[in-house]
Amino acid sequence: MATLTMEEFLRVDMRVGRVVRAEPHPRARRPSLCLWIDFGPEIGVRTSSAQLADRYRPEELVGSLVIAVVNFPPKNVAGFVSEVLVLGVPDEAGRVVLLRPDAEVPLGGRVF
Repeated sequence: MATLTMEEFLRVDMRVGRVVRAEPHPRARRPSLCLWIDFGPEIGVRTSSAQLADRYRPEELVGSLVIAVVNFPPKNVAGFVSEVLVLGVPDEAGRVVLLRPDAEVPLGGRVF
């Protein structure tokens, strides 16, 4: 496993956001959701296509906090522009489990 410096780590801008809208992504190859995530006034609302539909329902995600990388370039995912990468870890079955704060924190807060 390669090591990084703290400066290299800090180039990855991970922030806390709140899901304000979620709906199924009908054109994605794998079960996915289109998410609209509010990262607070500095960053605003950004979109993400996330492979979460086999574990989460859209209505249960709305209002929840998530952690995402916000400084990747936008990517077109089956006709939906994904601006941020929502972070998660696969469970034993390969379904993505979201990384989330376990308490309320300010929107846009940087992960370090």
